[in-house]
Amino acid sequence: MFAITGITGQVGSALARALLAKGQPVRAVVRDAAKAAQWRERGCDLAQANVDDAGAMAEAFRGCEGVFVMLPPTFDPSPGFPESTARIAAIRAALFSARPRRVVVLSTIGAQAAQENLLSQLGALERAVAELPMPVTVLRPSWFIENLQWDVEAARATGEIASFLQPLDRAVPMVATEDVGRVAAELLMQGAEGHHIVELTGARPVSPNDLAQVLGRALGRGVRAVAVPREEWESRLEAQGMRHPTPRMRMLDGFNDGWIAFEGAPCEGVVTLDEVVAKLVGRA
Repeated sequence: MFAITGITGQVGSALARALLAKGQPVRAVVRDAAKAAQWRERGCDLAQANVDDAGAMAEAFRGCEGVFVMLPPTFDPSPGFPESTARIAAIRAALFSARPRRVVVLSTIGAQAAQENLLSQLGALERAVAELPMPVTVLRPSWFIENLQWDVEAARATGEIASFLQPLDRAVPMVATEDVGRVAAELLMQGAEGHHIVELTGARPVSPNDLAQVLGRALGRGVRAVAVPREEWESRLEAQGMRHPTPRMRMLDGFNDGWIAFEGAPCEGVVTLDEVVAKLVGRA
């Protein structure tokens, strides 16, 4: 049995599909069982547990051959990251108690960066699982291509997408969530011993100009990327409802300045930018 947290999200659902396609038993660990009804219909076992509840998570993980864990994203964290700190402690306690045979942990490119930023929360998760007594593989994917989903409607309506990534012709590593889920499934089934870090990116890096070009082709209209001036970031993010935009701004600085990067040579996914964008446009 393989337990999956975050199965209702893009990576977790891709992972579940990959495991089920291989005939593997899957346990969906969910906060709200009603939202995971489709997974029960597909033959998954359901376990109800909140990520803040170490005891409930331990019960969900107990007896499993492998467990996939991810930290629910906190995009607007309070200073010092108290929200993720509490959840990381619960995840570690649950895994220590349940002792599954192996664990795959979803992290991110740049989790090792010394400069504090939004992704530092995942660096803390990596440190928390580093001393667990079972084999642990940390999966560090690059920027998700699917982040473009928030720009599809603006591109359709105005022919422009606002870009915090800049300069506009600078390509950064990006990957499809389908590839992330597929690789996570492979890692769970491989059964490697010890502790490992696996870095993952797409077939080629992608610039904001690339995103605009491919999105325009999918929409059948001209689309261009427009750089958001650095001095406007804070006010724009606050207008979107953020109370503490600095960690997100520092993350964007890290991508733009190059200090959020892979430590080694990443493996490559197979899903193309055009394939992802076509799906995003089809959904919007």
